[in-house]
Amino acid sequence: MDDNKHHKTLVVFKELLDIMDELRAKCPWDKKQTNDSLRTLTIEETYELADAIINNDSSAIKKELGDLLLHIVFYAKIGSETESFGMGDVIQSLNEKLIYRHPHIFGDVEANDAKTVEENWEKLKLKEKGGNKSVLEGVPLSLPAMVKANRIQDKARGVGFDWEHKEQVWDKVKEELEELKVEIDANDADKTEAEFGDLIFSIINAARLYGVNPENALERTNRKFIKRFNYLEEKTLKVGKDLKEMSLAEMDVIWEEAKKR
Repeated sequence: MDDNKHHKTLVVFKELLDIMDELRAKCPWDKKQTNDSLRTLTIEETYELADAIINNDSSAIKKELGDLLLHIVFYAKIGSETESFGMGDVIQSLNEKLIYRHPHIFGDVEANDAKTVEENWEKLKLKEKGGNKSVLEGVPLSLPAMVKANRIQDKARGVGFDWEHKEQVWDKVKEELEELKVEIDANDADKTEAEFGDLIFSIINAARLYGVNPENALERTNRKFIKRFNYLEEKTLKVGKDLKEMSLAEMDVIWEEAKKR
């Protein structure tokens, strides 16, 4: 980034901080907000950014990044009021972490591929607290289950806990599927749920090993299903029928049309 762009960024960022000071001092809604009250709103903003990214909408991404940045500034403002930390402390801490965790850029460590960088990143994170921090401790408990499973597996891989050959994962998937069938046949609801979890976890593991983000893959299928189901619904309404009145065979005909579209 050239000096002019740096200067503009600094000017508008200072303006944002000044605006936050004014809002916190004078706006009734902003004055009453706390970390706890903002938390769910921040999660919502994060998902809105994710939607914009999925839709590849640059204008929406810009807008949602701004909304998320507002929350970051808001938390920092609240922190400064109790003299716990301010925006400068947040940025300084981030700068220090980025430099520390990229010794292949700012130090003399060699890392010629992304996999090595990720492995070094996880090892350095463990060292930050004297090596006593658990490998999985940094995975947020509130993450959605599928995202959490993928992150857990990725962190375990970072310290070498992984299949020697990715093809081996399919034996595990088959094993979990057979165990699930046993519990379904036994009509044991609790164990069936547990085995479903094991099967899904193993499939997520397979996706990771083959370079597929399971969250993205499932969302792709969700959107495909929605598009086809909407077509089925619209086509049914056009002929004056209701889906509840149609047979499965009749719906299948329209579904196949939707797939061809």
